[in-house]
Amino acid sequence: MSSPPNDFSHTTVLLNEAVEGLVTDPDGIYVDGTYGRGGHSRLILDRLGEKGRLLAIDRDPQAIAAATSGATRVSDPRFSIHHTSFGQLVPTLSGLGVTQVHGLLLDLGVSSPQIDDPERGFSFRFDGPLDMRMDTTRGESAAEFLARADERHIAEVIRDYGEERFAVQVAKALVARREGGNPVRTTRELSELVARAVKTREPGQDPATRTFQALRIFVNAELEELEQGLTAAIQLLAPGGRLVVISFHSLEDRIVKTFIARESKSEFDRRAPFAAPKPTRLKSLGRVKPGAAEVAANPRSRSAVMRIAERTDVGAQA
Repeated sequence: MSSPPNDFSHTTVLLNEAVEGLVTDPDGIYVDGTYGRGGHSRLILDRLGEKGRLLAIDRDPQAIAAATSGATRVSDPRFSIHHTSFGQLVPTLSGLGVTQVHGLLLDLGVSSPQIDDPERGFSFRFDGPLDMRMDTTRGESAAEFLARADERHIAEVIRDYGEERFAVQVAKALVARREGGNPVRTTRELSELVARAVKTREPGQDPATRTFQALRIFVNAELEELEQGLTAAIQLLAPGGRLVVISFHSLEDRIVKTFIARESKSEFDRRAPFAAPKPTRLKSLGRVKPGAAEVAANPRSRSAVMRIAERTDVGAQA
């Protein structure tokens, strides 16, 4: 395994494209639902006027600390950050007296500081405790899940969230090791076990990639969180407000694509043929991928897909 970097820096993916797609009213209220290390937030603030406001959210305590202390602190009266998840957007913003926003940005997945810190347990490249929680103050770690779940449940998680063909074999190996009195507790132990269980692999991809992805998504309930965040966007966006979502794997992008497509259609209720159709609530504004120059400079951006949608006036909240 390679050594971790000396600093946990982060290069924001699709920075300019995301902010250009998001900010349409410099005096509006915007939400960065995944603050990370603040790359998008800082550029959003640059685009806002004196009356504009940016509410940032992150469930990682380290991200909150980076925004509120030290050299990375954001000192701007138009900015505030809150330790919560974007699945809790509606109650969080309601508590702040905000019922409508002009834009919501979600940059999904794991940030570079999370991946590069061995203590977080997100990467098989560095040895560390098998944690994987984005919010280290609550919830069950990946190691704790593997220590108590049965073989069938483990296999389902690895298959459904990692799309791993050898999910059953990996689950069997994990349970056999646990029953032998030596449950998997570190990233290195898990990576080595998966390498033995996965018989074939994609060229250039570590055999542990899919299993690590699956456990991370499951431990953090990422897909459920995404569904909740998208539903919140419909409730919160003002007419003409923008939803911008950057995803990094097909499971996420499929949810976003399906959601935008569904909300962009006018539907008739077959049980009430003479009733007015359900109005469209979103208008898709397209899909963006990083260019060759960005991928060359930041290889982690190569799988990114950004989708932009706008809240329509028809049926929108007053």
